[in-house]
Amino acid sequence: MKFELLTRDEKTQARRGRIFTDHGEIQTPIFMPVGTAGTVKGMTQQHLAELGAQIILGNTYHLYLRPGHQLISDLGGLHRFISWDHPILTDSGGFQVFSQSDLRHITEEGVSFQSHLDGSSHFLSPERSIDIQMHLGADIIMAFDECTPYPCDFLVARESMERTLRWAARSRQAFSASERKIHPHDQWLFGIGQGGIFAALRRDCIDRLIDLDFPGYAVGGLSVGESKSLMYEMVYHSTASLPLEKPRYLMGVGTPLDLLESIAAGVDMFDCVLPTRNGRNGWLFTRSGHIVIKNARFARDPDPIDPHCRCMVCRTYSRAYLRHLFQSHEILASVLNTYHNLYFYLDMVGEIRDAISSCRFAEYAHAFKAAYEADSKQPEEVAEG
Repeated sequence: MKFELLTRDEKTQARRGRIFTDHGEIQTPIFMPVGTAGTVKGMTQQHLAELGAQIILGNTYHLYLRPGHQLISDLGGLHRFISWDHPILTDSGGFQVFSQSDLRHITEEGVSFQSHLDGSSHFLSPERSIDIQMHLGADIIMAFDECTPYPCDFLVARESMERTLRWAARSRQAFSASERKIHPHDQWLFGIGQGGIFAALRRDCIDRLIDLDFPGYAVGGLSVGESKSLMYEMVYHSTASLPLEKPRYLMGVGTPLDLLESIAAGVDMFDCVLPTRNGRNGWLFTRSGHIVIKNARFARDPDPIDPHCRCMVCRTYSRAYLRHLFQSHEILASVLNTYHNLYFYLDMVGEIRDAISSCRFAEYAHAFKAAYEADSKQPEEVAEG
């Protein structure tokens, strides 16, 4: 496995690159659809390939609880289990554990928690997280970290960051000390930077992670309630010191404008549930903002979701039909809405890659924002009661 940096934008920190894995090549910047429990909700794996998804994300916490990492490993690993012969990234499980504050207890050794499924007791440590992810067999796996809560004061954020660094070292050791490869393909372990909303902590964490020499680095603990301007500031502080020759991953982010801003800061990889979750809720992305398909004004609208979109949904179905499906609670509504939203994200990052290659990313970003933000100037739509 390796990362190759192809092009850097002249006016921003945006970069074009590619990651080589045993399951295929990943062109960056890239958006990764979230397949929490081994499925991107509403999509078949054939849909994802058709959309041009190069890599998807699986969730360690959920796959560990159900159906179990050992079962998946016994059946050939996550790629074979879900019939996806392309790259996969798994998170560490830390975010899901820490988000259940009433069901978990943190110690230096790890985290004790109760399953949200049946209340059973479990324990997750850096070593355990790495073992689970190695059994799952994702191409890229993540060090176990503590997601710093928001809001919190400096001392709490520093304590959380220091624990993340200790756990990163233990994750690295557990990965390196593995006696044998569980699956025949190579795996990469990424470190995760934390530090809350404090720039000094973010920079310190990244500098010390670099000393551990991970093949890639992630920025975690953002988009958890802080303002957009503060999030972008922390992204810039986090990427400023990262080595150019290694990939950068911003976890759990975000909106189309978040991607543009973060790519300008030098981020290569993103994941977020926004296009899939919003699709299931009838919130559809377009180049001129978003539409909420349940709104009454679409009841007789013969136009596609986005007249500029080339996806199968926009080439085939009207807003009136999609509204009918949504209002009727038809399963097809979730399928078609999700398909369109994922196409929007994947098409957008494809255009961004082309813009970086031709040294016009800044111009592309300016034009995209101008069209997209025009939607915020429109009056609020009135939904049918």
